[in-house]
Amino acid sequence: MAILASIALLVTDYRTQHLQPLRSALSIATYPIQVLASLPGDSIKSLSDTVFSYVELQKENRRLKETQLIDAAKLLKLAALEKENIRLRVLLENSFQLGEQVLIAELLSVKLAPYEHTVVVNKGTRFGVHPEQPVLDANGIVGQVIRALPSSSEVMLITDPDHAIPVEVNRNGLRTIAFGTGLPNRLQLPFLAKNADIVPGDLLVTSGLGGVFPAGYPVAVVDKFETRPDKSFANIYATPKARLESSREFLIVWSDSTPMFLGKDQEPQPSEKSETEHAEP
Repeated sequence: MAILASIALLVTDYRTQHLQPLRSALSIATYPIQVLASLPGDSIKSLSDTVFSYVELQKENRRLKETQLIDAAKLLKLAALEKENIRLRVLLENSFQLGEQVLIAELLSVKLAPYEHTVVVNKGTRFGVHPEQPVLDANGIVGQVIRALPSSSEVMLITDPDHAIPVEVNRNGLRTIAFGTGLPNRLQLPFLAKNADIVPGDLLVTSGLGGVFPAGYPVAVVDKFETRPDKSFANIYATPKARLESSREFLIVWSDSTPMFLGKDQEPQPSEKSETEHAEP
């Protein structure tokens, strides 16, 4: 009877629309059962998608953090390169104004011995560098080469206690000698009388005497003038124009009469200036 009833319902449903209201009523009654039957599968799929999305988000977050760190490091390097580019442009602009042959050298190391102010740069005899050559930065005289090796050179700063440089007051041409004091950013002018025409703020430039430093390069600015009643000479101190403690690029200078040799396999030719007496004590 059940089989006959099923066949009759199938035929009636296929040929007529009389069972459509019954079908709609039965679908409403069976919908909760369908939902409950599919709930475990849908829950597992939803949970799986959630876990997978969480793992992917973690991986993407990690990648983004790594990318951000790398980009931040690159930005730091770009900032440093930008500053270096600015310094090099200033050096090149000054080199065109000097009217003499120059070579840009970079700082390699700083000697930390007490009361010894020397640095090492990355240019040596392979580039024609020789002892007693003047060294500048973008602001003024840094010092002079005291030892030249094939790939590097040692530069004595003007603040070294063993260094002296002939200078003149730019305002009136008064000549004297500026000595290093062993203190950073401090020079002394010990051989001027207490009535000398020199005041704080006067610019000191190289006088050209001694045959080492060409005339006219900025050296220092007078910042202290003290007279001593019991002495004939005054206590005069000056601050170097060059940034001795922060410069990383320098200009090694050749005069017009001394050619610059850039061949790596060439031996440097003797300079007339290297054979003359310089102003060190």
